[in-house]
Amino acid sequence: MKNILVTGGCGFIGTGFIRLLLLDRDFGGRIINVDNLTYAGNPANLRDLEKRYPERYIFLKADICDTDAMARIFNNYKIDAVCHFAAESHVDRSIVAPDAFINTNIIGTFNLLEAARRNSNRLVLFHHVSTDEVYGSLGPDGFFTEQTAYKPNSPYSASKAASDHLLRAYSETYSLPVTISNCSNNYGPYQFPEKLIPLMILNALEDKPLPVYGQGDNIRDWLYVEDHCRAVWQIMLKGTRGETYNIGGRCELANIDTVNMLCDLLDEMQPRSDQSSRRNLIRFVKDRPGHDLRYAIDCSKLENELGWSPVESFETGLRKTIQWYLDNPRWVKRVKSGEYLKWVEEQYNK
Repeated sequence: MKNILVTGGCGFIGTGFIRLLLLDRDFGGRIINVDNLTYAGNPANLRDLEKRYPERYIFLKADICDTDAMARIFNNYKIDAVCHFAAESHVDRSIVAPDAFINTNIIGTFNLLEAARRNSNRLVLFHHVSTDEVYGSLGPDGFFTEQTAYKPNSPYSASKAASDHLLRAYSETYSLPVTISNCSNNYGPYQFPEKLIPLMILNALEDKPLPVYGQGDNIRDWLYVEDHCRAVWQIMLKGTRGETYNIGGRCELANIDTVNMLCDLLDEMQPRSDQSSRRNLIRFVKDRPGHDLRYAIDCSKLENELGWSPVESFETGLRKTIQWYLDNPRWVKRVKSGEYLKWVEEQYNK
């Protein structure tokens, strides 16, 4: 893997993966980061690496739905591996505007697979990053395994399920070397503030209400983003081609418990002026349609076959996450104000 195409590398998890490879791993090749810079893609996340590794990190603004652009990139940069993060990923937005999810997550993945197939003579691997939401909702017991039947309940999870099936079809039909990972809920630095944990952190710091769906009983398995990125790289290096690996944090929490822990840590790390608890800001709101009750990942296949395990507990990972947002107020301001979008427009949409 000398020339890795990373799609969606300016997003939350893609940023973490690129930083991991260039800063923390013995990886000597090039990363070609392709991102269309929609609202959650921020090239400033990686600007320091662009300056530090000008020969090894290349950013290209392009849409994975653009067939010709993808073909040129594969040819011009001699792509021999793909790590596919690019996706529309917010369930609430998929309910309101599902068309973008169909286009990016299904058509975009198809275009990439076609470009990879046309270059299969040098392709080492196409790794697809997916979600545990393709499996649907769990009851109070049990875990998602790699053999769990798909039962997506939102336009987002349905579009990711479709892209997973495309990977398997290209593996079986065209012998394309692929791997798939289905991960639980990620959190950590650089996450766009529409998602639960950064939204709660930033609202709590501004003494704004903390909206929690229903009674906060929905359970999620939390995974620190760097642990997820380490797992993806381990799969790319050592995973069996054609196989799926579930990535989980072994950290099940009800949403209300997650928010309570976050409030308590913030109160410790940056107390309010009146010393009152930020738990007082919690507000229960109407539940969203098709809200899955519980996700829980059995990641024993990944642990046993590839030797991976999460490093961070939820408390240590959450503490690191809160500290990152406290230490990066300029990033927060630019993202919340949309200021970075103007910079993107000036730099890349001329």
